[in-house]
Amino acid sequence: MAGMDFFIRPATGTNSADWVRISNCDIQVRLTRRLTRTIVRGEEGDNLHDEGSESTVYTVRGDLTLDEYKRVLSMFRTGQPYIHDPFEERDVKVVFAVMEYDGSNESFMFELIEDIV
Repeated sequence: MAGMDFFIRPATGTNSADWVRISNCDIQVRLTRRLTRTIVRGEEGDNLHDEGSESTVYTVRGDLTLDEYKRVLSMFRTGQPYIHDPFEERDVKVVFAVMEYDGSNESFMFELIEDIV
Protein backbone atom coordinates (compact mmCIF):
# COMPACT_ATOMS: atom_id res chain seq x y z
CA MET A 1 0.00 0.00 0.00
CA ALA A 2 1.68 3.20 -1.16
CA GLY A 3 1.19 6.61 0.27
CA MET A 4 0.99 5.81 3.98
CA ASP A 5 1.98 8.13 6.81
CA PHE A 6 4.94 6.91 8.86
CA PHE A 7 5.43 8.08 12.45
CA ILE A 8 8.66 7.87 14.45
CA ARG A 9 9.73 9.39 17.77
CA PRO A 10 12.86 9.27 19.94
CA ALA A 11 13.05 6.85 22.86
CA THR A 12 12.95 9.84 25.21
CA GLY A 13 9.82 11.30 23.61
CA THR A 14 6.91 11.74 25.99
CA ASN A 15 4.24 13.68 24.10
CA SER A 16 2.67 13.97 20.66
CA ALA A 17 4.98 16.83 19.63
CA ASP A 18 7.93 14.41 19.69
CA TRP A 19 6.56 12.35 16.79
CA VAL A 20 7.92 13.00 13.30
CA ARG A 21 5.30 12.41 10.62
CA ILE A 22 6.60 11.44 7.20
CA SER A 23 3.87 11.47 4.55
CA ASN A 24 3.43 9.35 1.45
CA CYS A 25 5.74 6.43 2.39
CA ASP A 26 5.97 2.88 1.14
CA ILE A 27 6.07 0.55 4.15
CA GLN A 28 6.91 -3.15 4.04
CA VAL A 29 6.77 -5.52 7.00
CA ARG A 30 8.60 -8.84 7.19
CA LEU A 31 7.98 -11.16 10.16
CA THR A 32 10.17 -14.17 10.83
CA ARG A 33 10.05 -16.95 13.43
CA ARG A 34 13.12 -18.27 15.21
CA LEU A 35 13.49 -21.95 14.51
CA THR A 36 16.04 -24.55 15.55
CA ARG A 37 16.64 -27.39 13.13
CA THR A 38 18.44 -30.55 14.21
CA ILE A 39 19.35 -33.10 11.57
CA VAL A 40 19.05 -36.57 13.02
CA ARG A 41 21.58 -39.00 11.48
CA GLY A 42 20.48 -42.56 10.97
CA GLU A 43 16.84 -41.76 11.64
CA GLU A 44 14.10 -40.33 9.52
CA GLY A 45 13.93 -36.62 8.87
CA ASP A 46 14.77 -33.56 10.89
CA ASN A 47 13.73 -32.24 14.24
CA LEU A 48 12.34 -28.73 13.74
CA HIS A 49 11.69 -26.71 16.90
CA ASP A 50 9.84 -23.38 17.05
CA GLU A 51 11.52 -21.26 19.70
CA GLY A 52 8.38 -19.18 20.11
CA SER A 53 9.87 -15.78 19.30
CA GLU A 54 9.78 -13.61 16.23
CA SER A 55 11.43 -10.60 14.70
CA THR A 56 9.80 -7.93 12.59
CA VAL A 57 11.66 -5.90 9.97
CA TYR A 58 10.08 -2.66 8.76
CA THR A 59 11.37 -1.22 5.48
CA VAL A 60 10.22 2.34 4.87
CA ARG A 61 10.84 4.37 1.71
CA GLY A 62 9.86 7.88 0.77
CA ASP A 63 11.04 11.48 0.72
CA LEU A 64 12.38 13.60 3.60
CA THR A 65 13.34 17.24 3.80
CA LEU A 66 16.82 17.96 5.12
CA ASP A 67 15.39 19.18 8.46
CA GLU A 68 13.33 15.99 8.87
CA TYR A 69 16.40 13.92 7.98
CA LYS A 70 18.41 15.64 10.71
CA ARG A 71 15.68 14.91 13.30
CA VAL A 72 15.59 11.24 12.33
CA LEU A 73 19.40 11.05 12.20
CA SER A 74 19.56 12.18 15.83
CA MET A 75 17.18 9.30 16.69
CA PHE A 76 19.42 6.92 14.76
CA ARG A 77 22.38 7.97 16.89
CA THR A 78 20.75 8.20 20.32
CA GLY A 79 19.00 4.93 21.01
CA GLN A 80 15.99 2.88 20.17
CA PRO A 81 13.16 5.00 18.76
CA TYR A 82 9.48 4.13 18.62
CA ILE A 83 7.45 3.85 15.45
CA HIS A 84 3.74 3.52 14.95
CA ASP A 85 2.96 0.28 13.13
CA PRO A 86 0.22 1.35 10.68
CA PHE A 87 -0.97 -2.20 10.11
CA GLU A 88 -1.43 -3.27 13.73
CA GLU A 89 -2.16 0.23 15.08
CA ARG A 90 0.37 0.06 17.91
CA ASP A 91 3.58 1.77 18.99
CA VAL A 92 6.68 -0.37 18.59
CA LYS A 93 10.20 0.00 20.01
CA VAL A 94 12.72 -0.60 17.23
CA VAL A 95 16.39 -0.33 16.38
CA PHE A 96 17.73 1.17 13.15
CA ALA A 97 19.49 -1.50 11.09
CA VAL A 98 19.95 0.64 7.96
CA MET A 99 19.40 4.29 7.14
CA GLU A 100 19.96 5.72 3.65
CA TYR A 101 19.37 9.29 2.49
CA ASP A 102 19.96 10.80 -0.94
CA GLY A 103 20.29 14.57 -0.60
CA SER A 104 20.03 15.16 -4.35
CA ASN A 105 16.38 14.06 -4.48
CA GLU A 106 15.55 13.84 -0.73
CA SER A 107 14.69 10.12 -0.92
CA PHE A 108 15.30 7.82 2.03
CA MET A 109 15.16 4.18 3.07
CA PHE A 110 15.00 2.98 6.66
CA GLU A 111 15.24 -0.60 7.83
CA LEU A 112 14.04 -0.94 11.42
CA ILE A 113 13.92 -4.11 13.49
CA GLU A 114 11.57 -4.94 16.34
CA ASP A 115 12.63 -7.90 18.42
CA ILE A 116 9.70 -9.71 19.96
CA VAL A 117 10.36 -12.19 22.75
